[in-house]
Amino acid sequence: MQDKGAFVSPFCRPRCLAAAAPAGRAKLTHPGKAILAGGIAGGIEICITFPTEYVKTKLQLDERANPPKYRGIGDCVKQTVQSHGIKGLYRGLSSLLYGSIPKSAVRFGMFEFLSNHAKDENGRLDSTRGLLCGLGAGVMEAVLVVCPMETIKVKFIHDQTSANPQYKGFFHGVREIVRSQGLRGTYQGLTATVLKQGSNQAIRFFVMTSLKNWYKGDDQNKAINPIITGTFGAIAGAASVFGNTPLDVIKTRMQGLDAHKYKSTLDCALKILKYEGLAAFYKGTVPRLGRVCLDVAIVFIIYEEVVKALNVVWKTE
Repeated sequence: MQDKGAFVSPFCRPRCLAAAAPAGRAKLTHPGKAILAGGIAGGIEICITFPTEYVKTKLQLDERANPPKYRGIGDCVKQTVQSHGIKGLYRGLSSLLYGSIPKSAVRFGMFEFLSNHAKDENGRLDSTRGLLCGLGAGVMEAVLVVCPMETIKVKFIHDQTSANPQYKGFFHGVREIVRSQGLRGTYQGLTATVLKQGSNQAIRFFVMTSLKNWYKGDDQNKAINPIITGTFGAIAGAASVFGNTPLDVIKTRMQGLDAHKYKSTLDCALKILKYEGLAAFYKGTVPRLGRVCLDVAIVFIIYEEVVKALNVVWKTE
């Protein structure tokens, strides 16, 4: 008899599952639930992780063409707090918050819509289809939400580094950008953003789908502990960081106030390589790694838990 006090790892999957008969078709998540749960998760997550996003963006904009202003992550935080106080680390939060909610809503809504049509007769989504569904979700969120949101965010942060900041707030900043540059001013770096978000979500959902399939075995309805969900999410986040940080650097440069220096996404990449070297494509990796791992873990935990709650009060086929 097994000792009741013995520790049982939550990551262990019983061997018998591999040979067991399927436990029934997995329940599908209604896209409407995914949109609502994704929006809630995105709003909570960005409030927690924004300071690391701020530091990452500042370091990427600190180009080597001029003498570097910051000596590293700690120095960037120190100078920001000394000049603007703790609230300086949250400069640009409003623009990201307004976009984070619809971004996550579109991402999870589109992923569930695509995956519901891609699952097999047992409701299982294989890793390859998970990658393709993630790619579709990433492209959709890039076009509808991420590109204009990120462009505004980068311009806000970059504006703070100038001697005379132009933007007094979110709506004033958006109005000034549209007035001076038109709607195209909010869609700078679209190609880089689509490439970045598409690859980002493809990698994350591929890893998440693979890990969840491994854990669930033949029982696709097997519940997953939030701690395990968070761990899987952190792993997926780390994989996406190492997979597409160069695209993130290019996207940031294309959306900054100095975007006029580049003729296209390719021109931006070539100039970074020529004048700053290969290492410049991984500038800001450390702060981004910490933020993304926490980001993805939090989002997936909250998303899964909100979906569970919605399943109780919102009955769907």
